Amino acid sequence: MRLVFAGTPAAAVPSLERLVASGHEVVGVVTRPDAPLGRKRVLTPSPVGSAAEAHGLPIVKAARLDEEATAAIAAFDADLGVIVAYGGLVREPLLSTPRLGWINLHFSVLPDWRGAAPVQHAIIAGDAELGASVFQLVPALDAGDVFAVRSRPNDEGLTAGAALEMLAEFGADLLAEVVDGLGAGTASAVPQLGEPTLAPKLSIDDGRLDWSRGAREVLARYRGVTPEPGAWTTIGGERLKVLEAREAREAGGDGDDGAAAPLAPGELRVERRRVLVGTADAPIELVRVQPAGKGAMAAADWGRGLATELRTLA
Repeated sequence: MRLVFAGTPAAAVPSLERLVASGHEVVGVVTRPDAPLGRKRVLTPSPVGSAAEAHGLPIVKAARLDEEATAAIAAFDADLGVIVAYGGLVREPLLSTPRLGWINLHFSVLPDWRGAAPVQHAIIAGDAELGASVFQLVPALDAGDVFAVRSRPNDEGLTAGAALEMLAEFGADLLAEVVDGLGAGTASAVPQLGEPTLAPKLSIDDGRLDWSRGAREVLARYRGVTPEPGAWTTIGGERLKVLEAREAREAGGDGDDGAAAPLAPGELRVERRRVLVGTADAPIELVRVQPAGKGAMAAADWGRGLATELRTLA
């Protein structure tokens, strides 16, 4: 088949690579426009844009799929549109422009977590599984019939960033299988069953850690917002980014006191080789942090420089 692919971030690149290597022809790629990155704000192609350029594929760069973009995509004369995290809505008449319409790889087990941040919300909620679904794109948000689903256990050590990398790889294989099935005329889709949950884009405020919650919930929030929008708290009225955190080990050693002694929510204990912070039940360990106006550092190094009165996070 002739395929047009729409995607933007790194999580969409494995899918594009699988389709380029398949027996189908990727006749065009749609991605968001170049964006300014780094301190010098250099205009940089999206990860999907860079991959498409490397393969010499025709590219349409569009912030929204308006009449001009629709005409450019229609000119590819594709049999099927494939979308993975493009970052914009596909509406009519573009929705019906390819002969077989559009299919979407979404990083959740639908109908759970429809929206822009499914992996993050699933981790924050403490879901037992993470997954990927390939479904027929329809006007309603992530509501189309599903061709295939694959899931795996939610490893409690995974941040959202690491989980998305994993899902991008096995989701790409799932997507390629559905494309092959559609090309052979053997693929079939079924309606979504169950009450949907929503996964809107996260804001900076969503990254704030609430120490009045239990340790499991605090760590789930940290993992779900890492690396974006980032976990944070405050100390002495200034923001402290929490770059890495984990369950506190029971045995400290070498001047560490272990995790048994209770700490009030937000209370810090600075030990020789680690920093603990209290939650509603058990303390957790801060591993790497970034104080306001400074670079990332080991939490133990940061803790040793704290004034005695600054021993509470809020």
